[in-house]
Amino acid sequence: MGKRARLTDDSLNTHGGRVITAGIELTQYERNPVLLYMHERGKVIGYIKDLKYDAEKREITGEPVFDEATELSRQCKKQWEVGSLRMLSIGIDILEMSEDPALLLVGQTCPTITRSKIFETSVVDIGANNNAIVMHHNGKQITLGRDSDNPLPLLNNKPQNTTKEMDIKTIAAKLGLPETADEAAVLAKVAELKEMETENVTLKKDKADLELAQITAAVETAIGERRLSADKKDHFITLGKSVGLETLKTTLAAMSPATRLSQMISHSGGTPAPGTPVAYTKLSEVPEAELRRMRSDDPDQYRRLYKAEYGCECTI
Repeated sequence: MGKRARLTDDSLNTHGGRVITAGIELTQYERNPVLLYMHERGKVIGYIKDLKYDAEKREITGEPVFDEATELSRQCKKQWEVGSLRMLSIGIDILEMSEDPALLLVGQTCPTITRSKIFETSVVDIGANNNAIVMHHNGKQITLGRDSDNPLPLLNNKPQNTTKEMDIKTIAAKLGLPETADEAAVLAKVAELKEMETENVTLKKDKADLELAQITAAVETAIGERRLSADKKDHFITLGKSVGLETLKTTLAAMSPATRLSQMISHSGGTPAPGTPVAYTKLSEVPEAELRRMRSDDPDQYRRLYKAEYGCECTI
C-alpha cells in the first residue's frame, strides 16, 4: 500500500499569498498525472494515482507511484518509503486572482488565487506544501520556495487592513472624509452631523410653532370680521396647517362677512338715497359694498367703527 500525501490546501504561503483549493481544475491533469522531481521538466519519476479533493478539509491528496525507470525514480521511491522524502507539491497555471477582503487572511500581502489549473505534481525535499508550489503567471514560472523571488503583485493596501480598519475607510468615504481618516475623525464627524440634525429638528419645530400661531391669528381675525363663525375655528386652523398660511389668507379674504339685519335697513326706516351721508355707530351696520370702500377711502372711520364693534384696535 502506497503513502497518501497532501498536494495542496488553502493555507497561506511564505510569500503572503494562497491558492483556493476549490478553484483548482483537476480534469486536465487527471488525463496525464505526471510526477516530477523538484518541479524540473525532463525528470519524470512516476505519476499520481487516486487524486482526491476533500471539500471539508479544503485539500487535494494523492498517492505517488514511482515508475523506477530511472535511477532517480528508484532513489526517490526508496527515500519516500523510508520517509526522507515526504512532501508533494503542485505546479499550477494561474487563471484568476482576487483582492476581495472576504478571501484574505491575516498577514496576507498578495492576491488570492481563486482559479487555477494543475499541470504537474512533484516530490520535493524542503518546506510545507503551501510554500513549495510552482505557478505560471503571464507565461513566467513562479516557484514559491523558501528562497525564491515573488513576482506576484502585492495588494493595493498592503499590509492587509483588519476588518475594523476597512469598515472605518468605508464609513469615512460615506461621510466625505479622506481615506486616511482614523476612528477619532470618523466619530467626530458623526457627532457633528448628529448635532446638526438636532439643530434642524429644533428649527423645524420653531418654524412650525410660528406658522401655527400665524394661522390661528388669521382665523381669529376672520372670526372678528364675521367672515367665519366661532364654531368653525378649529376646522379652519386644521385647514391652514394643511394648505399653508398664504393659501388660508387668500381663502379667508374671499369670504364675505355675514350681513346683519341692521345693515339692510337704513337708520331712517328706509334705504338712503345714493350719496346721502349715513352715520354708522358700529362696523356691523355698514353695508358690504360701503365697507370695502371705507377700508380704502376712509380708514379712520373704519378703525373707529371696528373698535366700537369689537373693543380693540385693528390694523389695515
